[in-house]
Amino acid sequence: MIAVIQRVSSARVTVDGNITGSCGKGYAILLGVSKEDTKEDATLLAAKISKLRIFEDEEGKMNLSINDIKGDAVVVSQFTLLASYKKGNRPDYFNAAPPEAANELYRFFISELDSLMLGNIGCGVFGAHMVYEIINDGPCTIVMDSNLLKTKK
Repeated sequence: MIAVIQRVSSARVTVDGNITGSCGKGYAILLGVSKEDTKEDATLLAAKISKLRIFEDEEGKMNLSINDIKGDAVVVSQFTLLASYKKGNRPDYFNAAPPEAANELYRFFISELDSLMLGNIGCGVFGAHMVYEIINDGPCTIVMDSNLLKTKK
């Protein structure tokens, strides 16, 4: 599972002209689900994101988590994060999870993150064409892969 986390002043996602999710200060998260991902991946990623310290404290150091600032988040599913661009110029998405499985893990990730965050979580509409507007704060962007969070046996 791959997540692109952007620290934002605000974000919103619209589908067919209707706002489906929005937030003020917090995170804009793009989430890509691969064929190999499980609920464990979603749980590990949500836990790490909820504790990530990328908001500035009173000394201007990135030392505060989203819960420390009582921030919100918007989560949007994005299968294109699983693009393979090794051959040719048109990416393929064979590593992305099938839609039904991806939607289930996307929803599970949102519920896991929601249980760990003090703020609200908005989201996009899985599989829909979305307009995603963000005001990036920093900019500060972190890319996480759940495979890197798993302990090796």
